[in-house]
Amino acid sequence: MIKELTKGIFKENPVLVLLLGLCPTLGVSGKFFNAIGMGMGVIFVLVCSNAVISLLKKVIPNQVRIPGYIVVIATFVTIVELVLKAFSPVLYSGLGIFIPLIVVNCIVLGRAEAFAGKNRLIPSVLDGLGMGIGFTLSLMLIAFIREILGSGTLTLWESGSVVYRFVIPGLSESPAAVLATPAGALFVMGFVIAGINALKAYRSRPGRKDKEKRKGAAA
Repeated sequence: MIKELTKGIFKENPVLVLLLGLCPTLGVSGKFFNAIGMGMGVIFVLVCSNAVISLLKKVIPNQVRIPGYIVVIATFVTIVELVLKAFSPVLYSGLGIFIPLIVVNCIVLGRAEAFAGKNRLIPSVLDGLGMGIGFTLSLMLIAFIREILGSGTLTLWESGSVVYRFVIPGLSESPAAVLATPAGALFVMGFVIAGINALKAYRSRPGRKDKEKRKGAAA
């Protein structure tokens, strides 16, 4: 069970390992607040759609499997859209077209097809939760770097006239504005993925584990 939850956070992270869901990653990661909002929406849709599809997997005819999955996913995306529009218009406006596009997000549809449609309820819910958390953490990391370096700020909350935003002295006057653009998201993603791959290569070097064991024994 724990494996189903953690695989989407680390080993099969949808953004930084599988390179899925890149449209919202590039489009909404300019602000940390938007990244959190998008992540929470995707977590809700993933968990709920995985649960329903798992329960209905023997009811939905195989011939209309994919359209059936899309109807289920679209239902929960509509709920997210209406809730955001009613209770957080600023976030709704900031996410824009990327809210309805969750319906065709390859992470959500992919988990429905690859996992929820073939497994029981609890593993499917944990799979959706893990993938959603992995997507959210990746989005937040990229947005954190992009907003701080690209704008010199860090926006934690926006609601009408209420704004919680940190201004970074020095960076706010002369930010690397290219990082605030979608193209800048590609640069940030590339460096983050390169760093992860370098860490993996370091950890898998031959003899590294033996050296650590010898150090532990000596201590």
